[in-house]
Amino acid sequence: MSTSSGRRPAPPAALDDPHLHEVVEHLGGALADAGLPRLPARVFAALMATEQGRLTSAELAALLEISPAGVSGGVRYLTQLRMIRRERERGSRRDVYVVMDDAWHDMLMQHDQLYAPILAALTEATATLGPATRAGGRMQLSVEFLEFVTREMDGMAARWEQYKASRT
Repeated sequence: MSTSSGRRPAPPAALDDPHLHEVVEHLGGALADAGLPRLPARVFAALMATEQGRLTSAELAALLEISPAGVSGGVRYLTQLRMIRRERERGSRRDVYVVMDDAWHDMLMQHDQLYAPILAALTEATATLGPATRAGGRMQLSVEFLEFVTREMDGMAARWEQYKASRT
């Protein structure tokens, strides 16, 4: 198999490949700089950068040079955000952590679970503070913004699916 430039793709990186470590640390650092906690950012970067997008807890600990407890906290955080999922290895009791190929899309499309409790709290706050107050007005504007974002995200998801279909 060759790429569009005629070159063969690089072989998958081994877990001890220094280039893999470089990518993980660079991407993990960028995600941390953007607000993701450092350890979950590194775990996510590791899963994104490995060829199969799936690693066991032991593999993550070895690759990132962190403790099993650190892995546990990182994957718990990412699982709650639906950035990764946990699977059982067939015929084993070991968990495998998996990042989906379209992880960003999948995470962002969970906006209902993310925004619903926030919208409910903002709506209640608007009613409690009174819509005619400045604070109530800020709350209401926040409600309207999140409702707007939700509608736009649905449209973006449809356009993204069209884009993905056109690139293959």
